[in-house]
Amino acid sequence: MAIVSLERLRAGLRDLAEPAIRVQQLRVLTPADDDQLLGVRVPAVRKLARAHRGLTLDDVDVLLHSRVHEERFAGLLVLAEQVRSTHGAERGTLVDFSLGRTTCVDNWDLVDGSAHVVLGPWLLDDPPRFWDVLDELAASAWLWDRRIAVVSTLALIREGRFQPTFHLALTLCRDPEPLIHKALGWMLREIGRRDGPLLVRFLDQRLAELPRITVRHATERLAPGDRARFVKGR
Repeated sequence: MAIVSLERLRAGLRDLAEPAIRVQQLRVLTPADDDQLLGVRVPAVRKLARAHRGLTLDDVDVLLHSRVHEERFAGLLVLAEQVRSTHGAERGTLVDFSLGRTTCVDNWDLVDGSAHVVLGPWLLDDPPRFWDVLDELAASAWLWDRRIAVVSTLALIREGRFQPTFHLALTLCRDPEPLIHKALGWMLREIGRRDGPLLVRFLDQRLAELPRITVRHATERLAPGDRARFVKGR
């Protein structure tokens, strides 16, 4: 049996670091001044996290509070592996753990790579706090909480459950951050991939309320005529 330990995971990340990938990260992520980027490819981080899914929550907590970017990402992905393999109260405990540490999730790649696989499976269980959690995240002053709310609904969209995404699109339509507008457009586009007529009806009814960026992203896969009509309308 492979030995699982925090130090082995950390050493594994450093072994996988590539200077050229670090250069790309610096260009696209705009990290905080104290953020350390190693330059590890996302699939490699995922593979390492799967191999260390047996880490304790104390170890995951250390990773999430690290200022090494890939360590925080690995911590989120370990947590996702644990959420995937649990149910009921145990899954709820893991989600509460993650919700108490969203300040550690401080860049778009960390949100987009984890929200739908950490919070998403719990939402699929229809917990009593379903709407409260989504609305609390959406109302947060922390940009990344709001993006977590939006991206977490990808898990629901993949199961044909679209209403939470529509709800957030209207709740956050006046958000000041383009990163939220783009995330909303991405999720609406995912709905359109599965039910184009439904997306068209939503846009016909709510177009004037949605940010232009959201509309442009949401309509990328629609028929050219519909896309042109909606984009011109915004």
